[in-house]
Amino acid sequence: MENAAASPPHIPVLIGPLVAACSPVRGTWLDGTFGAGGYSKQLLDAGAAKIIGVDRDPDVFKNAQWAVDDPRIELVEDTFSNLDVIASNLDGIVLDLGVSSMQLDQAERGFSFMRDGPLDMRMGQEGQSAADIINEATETDLADILFTYGEERASRRIARKIVSERDREPITTTLRLAKLIEGCLPRSKPGQSHPATRSFQAIRIAVNDEYGQLAEGLEAAERALKPGGHLAVVTFHSVEDRMVKRFLQQRGGGTGNANRYAPAIEAVKPAFEILTKKAVGPDEAELEQNPRARSAKLRVARRTDAPAGPVDRNKLGMPQLKGHR
Repeated sequence: MENAAASPPHIPVLIGPLVAACSPVRGTWLDGTFGAGGYSKQLLDAGAAKIIGVDRDPDVFKNAQWAVDDPRIELVEDTFSNLDVIASNLDGIVLDLGVSSMQLDQAERGFSFMRDGPLDMRMGQEGQSAADIINEATETDLADILFTYGEERASRRIARKIVSERDREPITTTLRLAKLIEGCLPRSKPGQSHPATRSFQAIRIAVNDEYGQLAEGLEAAERALKPGGHLAVVTFHSVEDRMVKRFLQQRGGGTGNANRYAPAIEAVKPAFEILTKKAVGPDEAELEQNPRARSAKLRVARRTDAPAGPVDRNKLGMPQLKGHR
């Protein structure tokens, strides 16, 4: 991996289609998931005058000296759910969702089941950790997390095993948890994902409230963008893509009456013009260069001059734990 402190970041996923959809790129953009700064660098190269780089992970900024030295970049440690508090009247906002490769590569952060480290998974390094959830949540709540956030069919079996094992000794490392989960599932066949993939994803989402953050971030983006400003979101998970799609449908005027006999819904001026009618995926050239892009999807919309309005979160398709419904 490149040393982010010494050199600019690598080319980010789907940046070509993103820049093309938002052309001409200009003015002030907010990169709500700064990470290695790949999107920020490419947006500056494409014509943006200023970037506000936001990330909840303080380690990001320790490894971004190239950005600190660039007067066009302002770095802010915060969550993108607060982006309308951080800035307003923006020309563009980009969100690249999920865990970054930098975080996966750091064993001490506890995101990866392939590297032994403390069971942490906190993107912001504060609040409850994965170890807190694994060792303190009830068996029912653990099963709910694994099933709701990870779509793990063996959630009850895994939760039962976790509770049994933690009663003997607290579960504090990634490899112990991964091995425990692996023992609850059939051996994976060649080409299949690791048995712990869904469970680790579910726990990470719960630790960082990723779906709640996304819903709040999309609403904040609507408030922070100026008329004509662009919202570009890159997702790597079907649930996140569904939430972005339905948000844009709601706020882009794409949710008319499903039943022609139902009372007419009063027309409200759309807050967004949807520029990508279907999600954009990587082409073969990008996949050859970056296999990580295989599951990536891009959606782009342009802000209108309509006032920001309410969003019905029940229609976003956002998974919710039983105790929070």
